[in-house]
Amino acid sequence: MSFQAAQPIELWAGVECTVNRVGDHFFDQLERGCHALRLQDLDRLADLQVRAVRYPILWERTAPDGLDRIDWTWADERLDRLRQLNVEPIVGLLHHGSGPRYTSLIDPEFPEKFAAFAGAVAKRYPWVSTYTPINEPLTTARFSGLYGHWYPHARDARVFARAFLLESRGIVLSMRAIREINPDARLLQTEDLGKTSSTPALAYQAEFENERRWLTYDVLAGRVVPGHPMWDYLRWVGIAEAELQWFADNVCPPDVIGINHYVTSERFLDERWWRYPKPLHGGNGRHAYADVEAVRVCAAGGAGPRALIEEAWQRYGLPIAITEAHLGCTREEQLRWLKTIWEAAQDAKRNGIDVRAVTAWSAFGAYDWNSLLTVDAGHYEPGLFDLRSPAPRPTALATMVRALAERQEFDHPTLCSPGWWERLDRFSYPPVSHRHPAIAVDRRLNTRGQSSPPILITGATGTLGQAFARICEQRGLAYHLLTRSEMDIADPSAVESAIARFDPWAIVNTAGYVRVDEAERDRQRCLRENAIGPEVLATECAARDIPLVTFSSDLVFDGKLRRPYVEGDHTCPLNVYGATKVKAEQIVLGLAAKALVIRTSAFFGPWDRHNFAHAVVIALSRGETFPAAHDVAVSPTFVPDLINATLDLLVDGESGIWHLANTGALSWFDFARLIAEEAGYDAARVEAQPTRSFGFDARRPSYSALGSERGTLLPPLEDAVKRFVAAISESQMFELELPHDADLATFPTPDIANNAGQQTRVATGSM
Repeated sequence: MSFQAAQPIELWAGVECTVNRVGDHFFDQLERGCHALRLQDLDRLADLQVRAVRYPILWERTAPDGLDRIDWTWADERLDRLRQLNVEPIVGLLHHGSGPRYTSLIDPEFPEKFAAFAGAVAKRYPWVSTYTPINEPLTTARFSGLYGHWYPHARDARVFARAFLLESRGIVLSMRAIREINPDARLLQTEDLGKTSSTPALAYQAEFENERRWLTYDVLAGRVVPGHPMWDYLRWVGIAEAELQWFADNVCPPDVIGINHYVTSERFLDERWWRYPKPLHGGNGRHAYADVEAVRVCAAGGAGPRALIEEAWQRYGLPIAITEAHLGCTREEQLRWLKTIWEAAQDAKRNGIDVRAVTAWSAFGAYDWNSLLTVDAGHYEPGLFDLRSPAPRPTALATMVRALAERQEFDHPTLCSPGWWERLDRFSYPPVSHRHPAIAVDRRLNTRGQSSPPILITGATGTLGQAFARICEQRGLAYHLLTRSEMDIADPSAVESAIARFDPWAIVNTAGYVRVDEAERDRQRCLRENAIGPEVLATECAARDIPLVTFSSDLVFDGKLRRPYVEGDHTCPLNVYGATKVKAEQIVLGLAAKALVIRTSAFFGPWDRHNFAHAVVIALSRGETFPAAHDVAVSPTFVPDLINATLDLLVDGESGIWHLANTGALSWFDFARLIAEEAGYDAARVEAQPTRSFGFDARRPSYSALGSERGTLLPPLEDAVKRFVAAISESQMFELELPHDADLATFPTPDIANNAGQQTRVATGSM
């Protein structure tokens, strides 16, 4: 599906820059993602043709030791570069923070201290025309004063109200200080406008929360006066009348309403709390209830961005910008979400609403927002660029943003399918019937009127083929999983016929000859499946301009380097199997410019018992010992991680050779012990044995661990093993028996661990 950008909505970008405080520890997103060290990131944004960038000149970073010791070096360099690039900075001064250590959100002098910093910024950069002094003050006050996530970690309504009003006073005073320097400076005030719905019994609580969500704009506009729904609440929690009256006497309405909207910002309240996990339980003193993501339980979904734009316009009649459009998800879902936001803004504009811009947020991704920045776990979500490469790598989102910014059509096959928030598999709990009046508008906007072109997946009976089908199902990617009888990859006529029949937008080849030892005696068949087949696919894909993904192996190396192999290292296989993989790589890359060759190693997963990790667990669960080679080093790879990363690269349009393996190099013996320990078994029952004791026919490299010079996209092996054990425990896989023809002695080998598994499974799953 393609869509056309329409005048005059602009495309902006934003840099995730939160500096939040948890206890005495500051979480600095600019440092975590190293944007603080990369001036050239601004050139990357300018190359996308965005008109403006929400950009941080943060109080904590610029004046951490007081205004008499401000260091302008970083800010000077960045703002000067933005001017040179003709990109307007929308300057933010505090982003989800509580200020430097010498203040806090409940410091009575916070507003004056903050305003002094704002005045210093304006004096230094009098040409800056637009400011967001404090991002999402209401959200920050909730997280810091009501829920206890961030400093000062209070769970008290009065602390929440005090923090919010001090932030709001800081905004008013900071804009006053800024306008003393630049009278025409504009206030672009942002807030998360998540909407709350509920069961009838909790309608009163939903009504309260839906009024509270407007508090930032209402306070700044001087609307919180006697009779306002929040006046009595704020007085009840202990706020003096004079403090509220101050805002009515010092009105500072936004020049632009900045709406930050996320899929999970919309909530549903249900007094049937027992239907939901304990972390979702809460209450208000009158009712106990669960506070749930609306999209996960409401049959009709949430109100959606179009409805929120309409509500903001009807309430304030001020220009509107979508100031954060981001989704921490798979790449195609990120594309679908930005498309949803963009189309909602365009529709609102066509209907007379003054929508100025849509901001592609988190340009360089974000860290640990899955835990609301309370845990330093290194969980990374890519944005327009992926920071897991040596230099920020543009993703499909970057291509999309540039097209929209240039008023061009953007077309990607994955946009023909609905986002996960629109699919029936989004439900985590029994659906409830609840409908916002405005939902019909968004449902009409998001109707997909055409079928989605599929991905063709070969190797229907293998581990990878089955896993690809399962994950495509989860990600809402149309696919056809083909057996050899449906498409023999080494038969040009069969491949041509299948392509003509299914009209795929991409082909993923997981078929191949996998028996490393038998290949020494069956060279022609191994060559046919592993080299001739990929050659036929590459020829047909090149002729039709179709992206191709095919898989190679760590066995293309001889192990002499004794350090993780990267993509550019010289190949030198020790066996027939490895030689056919090298030949396939050379042929495919020579024929198809859009081909993506994934080298991987020793994969294991939760859905197929024919792998080393399952063999370890099953043997130990029986009380048996488990033999494993101690003199061969590999990089075990978790199948779900492998497939998700491969699909992201495919959506991004990447090509060439990529190494995908979970980070970590260890022997089969150490891998088995790691699994045993995580699964709760006695690791001493794993026996170290030399490789020669297994009697292999084919030579293996003693070191074939994989690294990458292009990007480290998979998480550490320890994390993958934890998820593996959790998955098989949940599905009670511990109790299953190995197939009768399985030989435990063969499992500590690269070929079996990488490729075995011939059972057919139905591809199912949900996001």
